[in-house]
Amino acid sequence: MFEPRPPASIDDIRLDEIEFWDQPLEVREGAFAVLRRERPVSFHKEFEPPPELPLPRGPGYWAITRHADVVEASRRSDLFCSGRGVQIPDLPEELNEFFGSMIAMDDPRHARLRRIVSRGFTPRALGQIEADVKKRAATVIDRVIDKGECDFVTEVAAALPLEIICDMMGIPESHTRFVFDHTNIILGLGDPEYVQPGTNPLVAALTSGKELTELMNDLAKDRRETPKRDLTSQLLNAELDGEALTDQELASFFVLLVAAGNETTRNAISHGMKALTDHPDERRKWAADFEGIAPTAVEEIVRWATPVIHFRRTATQDTELGGQAIRAGEKVVLWYNSANRDEAVFDEPFRFDVTRTPNEHVGFGGPGAHHCLGANLARREITVMFREILRRLPDLEISGPPERLRSNFIHGIKRMPCSFTPGGAQ
Repeated sequence: MFEPRPPASIDDIRLDEIEFWDQPLEVREGAFAVLRRERPVSFHKEFEPPPELPLPRGPGYWAITRHADVVEASRRSDLFCSGRGVQIPDLPEELNEFFGSMIAMDDPRHARLRRIVSRGFTPRALGQIEADVKKRAATVIDRVIDKGECDFVTEVAAALPLEIICDMMGIPESHTRFVFDHTNIILGLGDPEYVQPGTNPLVAALTSGKELTELMNDLAKDRRETPKRDLTSQLLNAELDGEALTDQELASFFVLLVAAGNETTRNAISHGMKALTDHPDERRKWAADFEGIAPTAVEEIVRWATPVIHFRRTATQDTELGGQAIRAGEKVVLWYNSANRDEAVFDEPFRFDVTRTPNEHVGFGGPGAHHCLGANLARREITVMFREILRRLPDLEISGPPERLRSNFIHGIKRMPCSFTPGGAQ
């Protein structure tokens, strides 16, 4: 049972300081538990931009910490829009357009783009890649099975979703490391390992984004001349009401897909493996009936991990949320990590339970227009990866503390050692 540690005073909670996010999870969870109980909709300052980041300090935002309020704001995209930015700071419009893709758009642009790209994520389309997911997962285990130990994040958890997305898009296998490195920079802007101190994070993000865009533009040129059975070819030839994706829309979607689809799933798998190591009874329960328990176990892993900590919305008019008046133009930040520990919704929320039901988590974002398009793909990848681990490396355990990503946006693990019997199950 995870035990949150509340602060001495609610006024000590400083979400705007990076030092808050460096604290142990018990301390962070304790702070959000106090906010849910005492100030479920509270106003907070924004980060003070470092000297190398030429942005003004923003006006602040309303922190939405209860599950019911996060769900309500997610459903009401008419009242709480995404098109003015989904990160807490107001970024230059170029960056919003470049990195936001669908998640930083409102209807009708959002609906148009989502209808086109969703063709690659239908049950039929995902069914066609099921064999590829299984094959890739088996290959991931093949590469480490004789080692007896490895870095679980880079060699196991990150490998499957990244390779599947590259397969889907038609990116050559020789480019997977290139994609991995640049997505780490885009989503790790607050971590000095990925963006060196003194470097302008916006420049670093834009540079990596442009590198990925050039890769996509080269691929798009090839697929226009020689279409293949991959998602890139489908999107280039998908027409809806006489429209197809522009080159910029395709590139932005690719950046979103490799960043969101890779980073979030790899962190769900990483946190899931750590949870199974820390809760051996739950692991034994799942291993004894893998297929029967997998649906609830996967949902619990996503709730437990909550790979994306927050997204921002902006009020489009004067309104109210959770009993708090909010004025037009004010920012609201949906803290998914807090909603997924809400005591009013989850029985014993700090207990990892592979049979938890119901489990109305918001680990894929709340309901509504911006619910994660790739949720079902992520579920399949998590299921297949743990099937391979529990079947072929039944004694794999996390053998050291995880090295966490320094971020208030991605609940990331950069590295995490694991050990197992070389050769796996005999």
